[in-house]
Amino acid sequence: MFDALRKAVLFGAGLAVMTTEKMRDFAEELVRKGEISEKEAREILGEWMERSKLARREMEVKTEAMVDKALRRMNLPTRSELEELKERLAKLEQAN
Repeated sequence: MFDALRKAVLFGAGLAVMTTEKMRDFAEELVRKGEISEKEAREILGEWMERSKLARREMEVKTEAMVDKALRRMNLPTRSELEELKERLAKLEQAN
């Protein structure tokens, strides 16, 4: 029961969007119902938290990549390119 429940929650609940509070509430509810022990609740909560962190990080990486790709398609200059142009302009102004 414990393994099946853990797998169902981990893969089906969308951990990336569950808040820490909701995860704790759910684990406490399972303990109250007698479906898992307090020790199992602590273990599963730790596992949920770790997977949630990983899912958020993966989402951040994917989002950053999509934004970078969109900016490249728009042919916008990067921050470093703008800084380089500023330096060149300043040098030209000093030369005159």
